[in-house]
Amino acid sequence: MPTEEHRTQIANMIEVPAPTPWPFVTAFGLALLLAGLVTSLAVSVVGFVVILFGAVGWFRDVLPIPKEELVALVETPTPIFARSTRRVDHLQPGAESHRVYIPVSVHPYSAGLFGGVIGGIGMAFIACLYGLIAQGSLWYPVNLLAAAALPSLAEAGPAELKAFHLSGFVVALFSHGAISLLVGLLYAAILPMMPSRFTAFWGSFLAPVLWTALVASTLRLINPALNARIAWGWFIASQVAFGLITGFIVAHSKEVETAQSWPLAARAGVEAPGLIPEQEEQR
Repeated sequence: MPTEEHRTQIANMIEVPAPTPWPFVTAFGLALLLAGLVTSLAVSVVGFVVILFGAVGWFRDVLPIPKEELVALVETPTPIFARSTRRVDHLQPGAESHRVYIPVSVHPYSAGLFGGVIGGIGMAFIACLYGLIAQGSLWYPVNLLAAAALPSLAEAGPAELKAFHLSGFVVALFSHGAISLLVGLLYAAILPMMPSRFTAFWGSFLAPVLWTALVASTLRLINPALNARIAWGWFIASQVAFGLITGFIVAHSKEVETAQSWPLAARAGVEAPGLIPEQEEQR
């Protein structure tokens, strides 16, 4: 029979899951499995084996009976604070400026597409200027961009890269145009979420720098030919030119009001007078 002191000690304790290293082992195996996709098949095989060991050990810790341990409860005195006489006004959901419904206005997607097109032209101008100044050919940067999809250009020498290739021009035009439109749409979607005082900095400089860092870390796999011959100074300049143009066009476009501050019935199209706030009706 347990003594009174022992029963009191157990009553002041709670059961919690026992510490186990198996979740960490399983996560490490998953990391190895994914790392092997870009390194070596052997790394993935080792990761798969580690995942199996981690999963088996993890399951044995919870099935059929979970391993638990007793932890003592420590009572801490509750601090007593003087009641404040100040009041806080709470915004009601659905009211204008409620934080749940920010942003209430966004840049139109058409501005993002237009900014992406104009920014892509400015970026292409900087790239072609590099080709004329550094390589003496307008088609050098065009062929380097197309080398990601055309093996013939990926293995071509400097003379071939400086010559005009219709297939290379079409591939480069399509890929550059598609990426420019996509990034322009991202500008239109992201800029309204940024603090207004940092909009110009985000669109013109921070986004190009982040994009350059992403390209620098993946270019070796995407386009080895461009990675071996790229001039990073000119590349960053072209990215900044894109950011300046696209960010300016999107940031100065007329914002479109959304229905984020409307009640659900009004957003669903239910005809119910008085549901839309009076300030929204005046707009």
